[in-house]
Amino acid sequence: MLDLDSFDLALLDALQKEGRATHHQLAEHVALSASQIGRRLQRLEAAGVIEGYRVVLRPEALGLAVTAFTTLRLQHHGDQVIERFQAEIDLLPEVLECHAVVGEADYLLRIVVPDLNALSAFVMKRLMQVPGVENVRSNIVLSAFKRSNALPLSYLSNNRPAAR
Repeated sequence: MLDLDSFDLALLDALQKEGRATHHQLAEHVALSASQIGRRLQRLEAAGVIEGYRVVLRPEALGLAVTAFTTLRLQHHGDQVIERFQAEIDLLPEVLECHAVVGEADYLLRIVVPDLNALSAFVMKRLMQVPGVENVRSNIVLSAFKRSNALPLSYLSNNRPAAR
């Protein structure tokens, strides 16, 4: 793990709030020059702390109105079964996230589709057809009041410099 100082944490916090900010805009929030911001960003990117930069799209605005959190159990758990399952899931653009979990299920998926008919077709004709899948259960989101990908950086340090 990379040793992060209070300036790195303040920089990461500012980036999580506004990923399109320029070095000069970030320098307004972190007590560093724009050139120092650039060097720190390069270091954080090279170390893999910053995985990439993305645009966050609102699914509903694009007609993708149904989100489902789906639990899935496999019939068998051998290495080849798991590798094949993961490769097949990677090919399904409706699956935005897939997590191996402990509990009643083996995997937790976040699925986004236009409507309930599309969800039904996706689950029955595509997800249930993935080799090794034994059981699928979905919870359909009625409404979402919090969506975030921002990490709770406050756990990493209590001595961060205050933003300007």
